[in-house]
Amino acid sequence: MHIEFRHLRTIKAIHDAGGLAKAAEILHITQSALSHQVKGLEDQAGVELFARRSKPLRLSAAGLKLLRLAERILPEIDATEAEFAAIRQGRAGRLHIAIECHACFEWLFPVLEAFRRVWPEIDIDIRPGLAFTALQALAREDVDLVISSDPERIEGITFNPLFDYSPTFIASANSPLATKPFVEARDFADQTLLTYPIDRARSDVFSLLLTPAKVEPKAHRQVELTTVILMLVASGRGVAVLPDWVLREVKYQPDYVTKRVTEQGLTKRLYAATREEDVTEPYMAHFLRLARTEPVKLQRA
Repeated sequence: MHIEFRHLRTIKAIHDAGGLAKAAEILHITQSALSHQVKGLEDQAGVELFARRSKPLRLSAAGLKLLRLAERILPEIDATEAEFAAIRQGRAGRLHIAIECHACFEWLFPVLEAFRRVWPEIDIDIRPGLAFTALQALAREDVDLVISSDPERIEGITFNPLFDYSPTFIASANSPLATKPFVEARDFADQTLLTYPIDRARSDVFSLLLTPAKVEPKAHRQVELTTVILMLVASGRGVAVLPDWVLREVKYQPDYVTKRVTEQGLTKRLYAATREEDVTEPYMAHFLRLARTEPVKLQRA
């Protein structure tokens, strides 16, 4: 038996309308064409689908089975068609994000909240546990966007620049480095350095300062959470170099002191990596626009 979606729509329309004439109007076909379609379906099934002597027209036991099938399947088909229409119109899609930058949550959540209000039909998610394989996940289409400060040349992947930030030194107000106008690589030689648990090649303080200067801190402690890093710094258990947007509030607190890293200061750029074909999607373009502007407001706050 070969059942098409139009057969299910026909059974439901006749049941809802209570007769062929009104059902034909609902389906925008002639009554003759509708009768022919029903006859063909009954021939396939080998049973009568309607009790024809009843008024209004009623489904037979076999017809009721087909109606229950229609009532299960047709809403899913209609929902899928609506979803596809939304995708074609740029109103729906998926934005699953992987983050190589631990501190990015500070600005990402406000960006996502602003994005959600404009694009409520977009499926948003942050995929944890992909920090070291994020770009491979992007290429496999497991995620749709990767926040990274380390652009690479990967076929089919575009690194969209977002904004520049300044890796900034923070220490306890009682630190002997508190009186210096800026810190240099050699200042870390007798310090416990607190960083996020990432490879040194992806750590700003190592890649931009310590590794080129061939300076090793007295101790190196990796800490998962920004709040814990700041707590350890305030208690004099270490120093850190964090993005300026993370320090927008704590740098004014009496427990801390912040300094430029080197006399000129350090600058790094953050990127959003996407697949090339996704950049022109309206919702993706809007997310990138928000990700370029909202963090700058935090930096200036």
